[in-house]
Amino acid sequence: MLPHRAKEHCELCAKICEKCAEECEMFKDEHCQKCAQICRQCAEECRKMAAM
Repeated sequence: MLPHRAKEHCELCAKICEKCAEECEMFKDEHCQKCAQICRQCAEECRKMAAM
């Protein structure tokens, strides 16, 4: 199980990554779409860590 503060950091990181993905998805450029994809993957991993 993660220490209390680590869980909070992981939850915050997931929120930040989701917001970044939302912003990047608004642009059609390939690098923006790639960024959005990576941010969503990061958010998923952060949520997994927060759930530990």
